[in-house]
Amino acid sequence: MTPVTADPRLIVGLDLPSIDAAREMVERLDRAVSAYKIGLTLLARPGGVAFAHELRARGKTVFQDWKLHDIGAQVEGAARAVAEGGCDLLTVHAEPQVMRGAVRGRDAAGSDTKLLAVTVLTSLSDADLTEIGYGAGAADLVARRVRQALDCGMDGVVSSPLEAEKVRAMAVSAGRPGFLVVTPGVRPVGAELGDQQRVATPEAALRAGASHLVVARPVVAAADPRLAAAAITASISGVSV
Repeated sequence: MTPVTADPRLIVGLDLPSIDAAREMVERLDRAVSAYKIGLTLLARPGGVAFAHELRARGKTVFQDWKLHDIGAQVEGAARAVAEGGCDLLTVHAEPQVMRGAVRGRDAAGSDTKLLAVTVLTSLSDADLTEIGYGAGAADLVARRVRQALDCGMDGVVSSPLEAEKVRAMAVSAGRPGFLVVTPGVRPVGAELGDQQRVATPEAALRAGASHLVVARPVVAAADPRLAAAAITASISGVSV
């Protein structure tokens, strides 16, 4: 089989039911993928965090998607623990108290872990936000939370690809051109949307200003996951932003 060079901008979400299934998927993907997201389903299982460390020891970029959300002191302690254990990317919810606690914890660990603020979940539509009780739509709420993330010293945000262009412009305006914009809700042409509401193709997301793409089901649920990942890599190979 022809070797595939991984693109570090592609992060594959290991949204699988067990650590064994996730480990098998990593083996199937081989060198086609260099970065993985591990979410709560795996992190909460016995050995889940150890699996994240195992991948990192193998030279993979590991995104621990904890979405920490608690009082500042608890988030500070949790972020410090995760950073000390070894983690490339860590998510917290984009609330000022939460973000400031995460920055304090990461800095106390002396770690290079990048902290990402989750703005608005990509499964939520404007109607969903109204039902929850927010007075703003997704675009306005994302903008507010991006401003707060920049002010709190976060390294980046997680937001829909539909908001990536605005987020990138805000970061550049704030003098933070290296601010990370990590976009879930990325679907190759023809892929099913699943529970995602605000989506774009990989190429469109990068051209809009995303720095990284998170793709799960279109890769891990494919008949040939390695081929699916390689196809995404090929589709973005000519996109430099």
